[in-house]
Amino acid sequence: MIRTDRVVIVGAGLAALYAALVLAPRPVLMISPDPLGQGASSAWAQGGVAAAMDPADSAALHAADTLRAGAGLVDAGVARLVTAEARDHILRLTVLGTPFDRDAAGGYVLSREAAHSLARVVRVQGDQAGAQIMRALAAAIRAAPSVQVAEGWVATGLRTDGGRVAGIDLARSSGSATVTVAAPAVLIAGGGSGGLYAVTTNPPRIRGEALGMAARAGAVISDAEFVQFHPTAIASGADPAPLATEALRGEGAHLVNALGVRFMTALHPDAELAPRDIVARGVYAEARAGRHPALDCRALGPRIAADFPAVVAACARAGIDPARRPIPVAAAAHYHMGGIATDLDGRSSLPGLWACGEAASTGLHGANRLASNGLLEALVFARRAALSIGRDGPPAAPVALPDPAPAAPPDPVLVARLRQAMTAGAGVLRDAQGLTEALRGIARIEAAQPDCPRLANMTATATLICAAALARQESRGAHCRTDFPDPLPDARRSRMTLAEALALRPIPEPEPS
Repeated sequence: MIRTDRVVIVGAGLAALYAALVLAPRPVLMISPDPLGQGASSAWAQGGVAAAMDPADSAALHAADTLRAGAGLVDAGVARLVTAEARDHILRLTVLGTPFDRDAAGGYVLSREAAHSLARVVRVQGDQAGAQIMRALAAAIRAAPSVQVAEGWVATGLRTDGGRVAGIDLARSSGSATVTVAAPAVLIAGGGSGGLYAVTTNPPRIRGEALGMAARAGAVISDAEFVQFHPTAIASGADPAPLATEALRGEGAHLVNALGVRFMTALHPDAELAPRDIVARGVYAEARAGRHPALDCRALGPRIAADFPAVVAACARAGIDPARRPIPVAAAAHYHMGGIATDLDGRSSLPGLWACGEAASTGLHGANRLASNGLLEALVFARRAALSIGRDGPPAAPVALPDPAPAAPPDPVLVARLRQAMTAGAGVLRDAQGLTEALRGIARIEAAQPDCPRLANMTATATLICAAALARQESRGAHCRTDFPDPLPDARRSRMTLAEALALRPIPEPEPS
């Protein structure tokens, strides 16, 4: 066991980097599976950060849109808090060097995305917001003497002592035995769970390991059933699926099927700019019917190349020219609204453990995240968690991590089976039979490699998603039960421990010989 006075931050995305900068000068050990700035969902975010920057807009209007999109489960106090702090974080990111798009007068260029009543998404080079924000934060981290980045390491488990989180187990990303680091505080900012699905827009490592690690230690998990599916992943066969940002629809792109019909106009008054759950189900239905949904961007003309370079580059890799023909699209697992339950300061139910970013569940997103509120939530709660942990702390030398013995990483065949089971049973449309079969399959996968903590973290998160979805006998936001199609009048946010989820998991039948 290695002992340190450094705060341990699990993850290296926007929430992790921002928290580390706020904690300065308190010493931090950041756990980064990949080279700093790579492999995080934050770097792949295209749309931007939602914030009321226009004089015609307000934090109150932003909060109202958040509440409306969240299908009745948003914590109104959290929505007011987050939207009120949004402007300060945009200004802070600007000072840190994020090159937000500006007009001739110096104002921020704003895009409108689904379920927003006004244009309020602050962007960078059209669809480069995540990459450029991460570039600015990574540069600041490299210049911060208080931050040690352990690249090529993953967190595999939490150590508790008397009910308090007292440290963390680490392993090499490539697979190794574990190394235990005892620390005064642990902040989980390790991303979401989209990679647990066969079709996802998330980086390959984002498979619910951070959430599962906390759940296995006993942390309460909230809203696990609410997984957001993005309606316009580019259906090119790539894994992960490239994203065609929602801002394209805000600029006038339309969803059409193989017959050339704009199918969203019949499903919602806002058509392509309806809440994401509605658009995702519309795209999914067209795909299931064999009508090949696509995003028609031809009205944008040649400016699509200048305004949306990431989308154009992804299309080029698939042999598509979006200025000449519609982009084939599919609904893909994109963002997990659920996560480690936290209070307003990012504290979890376990003393000594904080969480922020997509791994956390703060009450902001409810049943259906408002577009581009994800990066905003990460910024707000990264700062609040860091201030809660405290900037004061003793000096601490860098942690000397040893070179542990090799050990098997998660079996890729089992991971592929897990992803297929989640897509089949807990995807865009769900029912009791499919969820029960998914739970049974997860148990079989877990039993096939019982000595792999990283796989156990994945299966823990998958179990929580399916169990919470099975328990919620209604349809609401991103959670759509075909056997319970109507919303309940008195629905509340869910709270569940892993032990409670496992009680709903059926005993698996033996593997066929």
